[in-house]
Amino acid sequence: YATKEFLPLIIVCASGGARMQEGSLSLMQMAKISSALYDYQSNKKLFYVPILTSPTTGGVTASFGMLGDIIIAEPNAYIAFAGK
Repeated sequence: YATKEFLPLIIVCASGGARMQEGSLSLMQMAKISSALYDYQSNKKLFYVPILTSPTTGGVTASFGMLGDIIIAEPNAYIAFAGK
């Protein structure tokens, strides 16, 4: 909808990371979202803002959580890629 209407895209991110039980399908979804965001930002020239809430860890941080034109985070939010 945002692409069709030329609107900025805002995603509120909250994730403890993918679990092993979710398998490779969950990992591929992050790649698909990142690819779609690249098209959204680079080819369509539209604005993307991720809002990072606590916790935002794992693949979400490594992929679409850090791809924004502007990145906003909650105060004192726990944001990490792996471990403490």
